[in-house]
Amino acid sequence: MSERIVVGMSGGVDSSVAALLLKEQGYDVIGVFMKNWEEKDENGVCTAESDWRDVRDVCDLIGIPYYSVNFAREYWDRVFSYFLDEYRAGRTPNPDVLCNREIKFRAFLDFALQLGASRMATGHFVQTNEQGDLLRGVDPGKDQSYFLYMLHREQLKKAVFPVGGMTKAEVRRIAAERGLPVSQKKDSTGVCFIGERKFKQFLQTYLPAQPGDMVSPEGQVVGRHDGLMYYTLGQRRGLGIGGCGDGRSWFVIGKDLERNRLLVAQGEDHPMLYSTRCIAGGVTWVGDAPLREGETLRCTARFRYRQGDQPVEAALAGDKLLIHSLTPQRAVTPGQSAVLYDGERCLGGAVVEEILDAGQCE
Repeated sequence: MSERIVVGMSGGVDSSVAALLLKEQGYDVIGVFMKNWEEKDENGVCTAESDWRDVRDVCDLIGIPYYSVNFAREYWDRVFSYFLDEYRAGRTPNPDVLCNREIKFRAFLDFALQLGASRMATGHFVQTNEQGDLLRGVDPGKDQSYFLYMLHREQLKKAVFPVGGMTKAEVRRIAAERGLPVSQKKDSTGVCFIGERKFKQFLQTYLPAQPGDMVSPEGQVVGRHDGLMYYTLGQRRGLGIGGCGDGRSWFVIGKDLERNRLLVAQGEDHPMLYSTRCIAGGVTWVGDAPLREGETLRCTARFRYRQGDQPVEAALAGDKLLIHSLTPQRAVTPGQSAVLYDGERCLGGAVVEEILDAGQCE
């Protein structure tokens, strides 16, 4: 009897090709569509319905059974409540990271095991080895290890990533050659449960807006903001103050939560946008901790998904991670993740809580 693997299928090309490849390799494959959000978008359309239809069409074509499972309650309790709390605190969270740990590689993994599977699979562009280490995907433009840094070896040993050793172009080519109906389907973007809808309108549904002043570094009121939760460090678009000052673009450089003020400055290279040191909490390691308190680890880090490796020194202080970047970093944002790497191996990471030296780095 062949090994059973349950594939988490989103209706996209990556997970569809993952299921196809496993089927062709002789595994007993079951496709499962996860519904994590119940709400329709602003046009009254439930995108989950069309994605579920694509999953059914793909599974029928490659000849595997399929199911749909609803994790909306788990998603609300474990991910969305955290998402709202972070915005209330003035930070910019990354719920996709928590979704991977709590839903895809916990609730879904448990469901897969209940179906008699020994492992689960997804369409993530990452790789693993026999030790359960998390490795970058081959395609540097699509590598998703940044979003999976909260996973542990024991979870990764029960997971398989069939497209992690391929480029996106190769995935689409295979899908087209096999006649999969999603071969040219557009990649999903944005926050996992919000999708393509307008973020500001979505957030207004759950958090009351508190408008306030936009203030320059000199203390001059230069405009009004719609609510601190709608803005993130380094943001340029949507400020509505282009006519003020010396003509250069304005950027968000900070938030004054006590006085409900959005701090803005002109120039994309303003010193307040740059820092070299930050404190991060909620430290998680994929494997054994690579350092102990009192030690310093030289490695690389990514402070946002689409960023090249940055040389850093990391140290533990209690349950916090102190990260010193060897080069100034632009717009390191509280709420986002700092993910550490040793070459191709993702070590783990933490959530940025505080910037220590904005405007002070040389």
